[in-house]
Amino acid sequence: MNLIDANHLTLRFGSKTALNDVSVKVPKGRVVGLLGHNGAGKTSLMKALVGLLPVQGDLTVLGLRPRQDRQKLLEQLSYIPDVAVLPRWARVSELITLMSGLQPKFSAERARALLKRTSVSENDKVKSLSKGMVAQTHLALIAAIDAKLMILDEPTLGLDVVSRKSFYEMLIDEWCDGERSVLISTHQVEEVEALLSDVIMLDEGRVALAISLEDIDRRFVALNHDPAAAEAMAAAHPLLRYRELGRTTSLFDGA
Repeated sequence: MNLIDANHLTLRFGSKTALNDVSVKVPKGRVVGLLGHNGAGKTSLMKALVGLLPVQGDLTVLGLRPRQDRQKLLEQLSYIPDVAVLPRWARVSELITLMSGLQPKFSAERARALLKRTSVSENDKVKSLSKGMVAQTHLALIAAIDAKLMILDEPTLGLDVVSRKSFYEMLIDEWCDGERSVLISTHQVEEVEALLSDVIMLDEGRVALAISLEDIDRRFVALNHDPAAAEAMAAAHPLLRYRELGRTTSLFDGA
């Protein structure tokens, strides 16, 4: 059974189509990158997967219907939204107690073990933590849930390079075990490339590409170029462009 099975999903906000006939599948043991520019539909799809937005089409996550079975679904997956916020007044120890009461599959012992990988103390208040420390705390809490699926929507948005690296190292070491799956929406393609087994690329609410990284290496050509060549590259209609260290990489279908 696929952990995520979405078929022909459509979502509209008035005259704007956020998702247009989107079909994606995520089996177990995969780390899937959800890619696309701002407004491509990434967050809309993420919210639909956890039952926050109603969509037309056929959708099951962990065998459940996200809208109808939302409470049961949220007990069985881990989710960090794009604007994840922890209460600033709370101590980390209080968050662990809160999670223990709210989430039946949460392990306080595991959360404490994960926090030992960071510089965060249980006695710290959230308001005293840096953005990177808050992100690591959030990941420790979420990764302490005994779930089969983790959904991360821009989890490192606004963090510096060191904090992003620490976040993803913790994710790899403590979550990815070959059985559980992760769906990560991100703009920092180059930072998660080494983690991913598959990519799903959205463009204007449609699936432009859904493929394993093994097949990408065989089928596609990546060209690095400086900003002066950006216009010429754009005219060639690359499937994906991302920036890294002052250069832009454009991905073309070489099939």
